[in-house]
Amino acid sequence: MTAQKWRNKGEFVTVFGRKIFVIDTAVNSNSSNNKKETLVLLHGYPTSSYDYYKVLPQLSDRYRVILHDHLGFGFSDKPLDYSYSLIEQADVALQLWKQLGIKEVTLLAHDYGTSVCTEILARHNKEQINLQINALIVCNGSVHIELSQLRTIQKLLKNKYTGKWVAKLTNYAIFSKNLRNVYYDKTQATEKEFIEIWTQLEHNNGRAVIHFLSSYMVERYTFWHRWIGALKETKIPTKIIWAKKDPVAVVAIAKLLSTEIPNNKLYWIENCGHFPMLESPEEWTALVLK
Repeated sequence: MTAQKWRNKGEFVTVFGRKIFVIDTAVNSNSSNNKKETLVLLHGYPTSSYDYYKVLPQLSDRYRVILHDHLGFGFSDKPLDYSYSLIEQADVALQLWKQLGIKEVTLLAHDYGTSVCTEILARHNKEQINLQINALIVCNGSVHIELSQLRTIQKLLKNKYTGKWVAKLTNYAIFSKNLRNVYYDKTQATEKEFIEIWTQLEHNNGRAVIHFLSSYMVERYTFWHRWIGALKETKIPTKIIWAKKDPVAVVAIAKLLSTEIPNNKLYWIENCGHFPMLESPEEWTALVLK
């Protein structure tokens, strides 16, 4: 699917004065879609909601699916005068869902989105938000940042001295090489798909903010106790769906989470890298719907 076709599936919603790109499968569908359970998806870094383009049709058979591009990602606004804190990304997600009239969800998060998720969870545990979360699905995210095997480019981008310059020098060749390296099955890492992902990253002067976005790795240390604590305290039934060959969010993270989250089930996807919804979409979707 092209980036433009993905763009045509959604619309823009103004949240806190910024335009957020959102796809809501209840829009332009029959009324029965509004009666389905709602599944909200949070995407990873440095990509966009496009990560889910292969799995959206099957997911929408069962759920009303809502997915958006975080501020600074994909087709959403990319302001230069913004902190891009994960805490503010949680604010945006919650306000977006509120504006869409969402009160009850299954919450699924991958990669960067898992930390947006844990901030939402921390507030949910303390009854600070008016949102019922019926189930939680966590997928290949380095919430235990101390166990993560960060790539060299990630380390450079999060560094306050090198980040800006690395972002400026990054081109498609560097980007695609690093993205390809987190796939296990390289036959699934297609040039055509990578070009569409790059197009969305570059949209709206995206390279100018990518080093700001990279600060999330620092926040994972800063708020470690709050966010890991939220997972330990939750009573929400949780699925941990983990691709075993992820070179960044390694299997040790999933194993540790399975000992910490009270009511969880751990499912493995064999022979698959960091983006299972792109690399092994059928198996990943089957586990989500299981």
